[in-house]
Amino acid sequence: MALPLIPLALRLAAEFAPGLVRSLAGDKAADVAGQVIKAAETATGVTFADPADGDRAMAILRERPELLTQFKRDMATLEVELEKAYLADRQDARSRDVELAKVGRKNVRADAMVIVAFVAVVAIAALLALGKVDGNTAAGGFLISVGGMFARNIGTAFDFEFGSSRGSEQKNMLLAQAPSIGGK
Repeated sequence: MALPLIPLALRLAAEFAPGLVRSLAGDKAADVAGQVIKAAETATGVTFADPADGDRAMAILRERPELLTQFKRDMATLEVELEKAYLADRQDARSRDVELAKVGRKNVRADAMVIVAFVAVVAIAALLALGKVDGNTAAGGFLISVGGMFARNIGTAFDFEFGSSRGSEQKNMLLAQAPSIGGK
């Protein structure tokens, strides 16, 4: 029986590499969890064959600062690699839009998605504001959640179109320096 790697990796990341916690959800969670577990095994010498092995590895990391330093370095390198992959993916999408514009086309699908999201947010806000749906009911809570999801999607679209925040600029500068951090 395979161990549930994601919960073990979440425990390790939460305590020793909090920046990776968000990467342990979504479609790449299992891959990231595998890399976190492998790094913990390498740093501690513990093979994760039993759920208690996670506790043993965490105890070793707490007790041996030199191993913890190695593990944290490996986790920082992993975090940089994941961030680079994310930025490359976003850049590929921007490049696609540039290529479409060069041939006189627009990204109609993306435009339609943003318009639909905006209409959905306005419609949900209107339903709640006009009292058509009570926000304290299950249906109201669901609509509020869906409205929040669409509002975040609109924010992501704005980040994509107009660039992201100053914090992301600083993150990009740090990523540019990443090879020296990883020792490569």
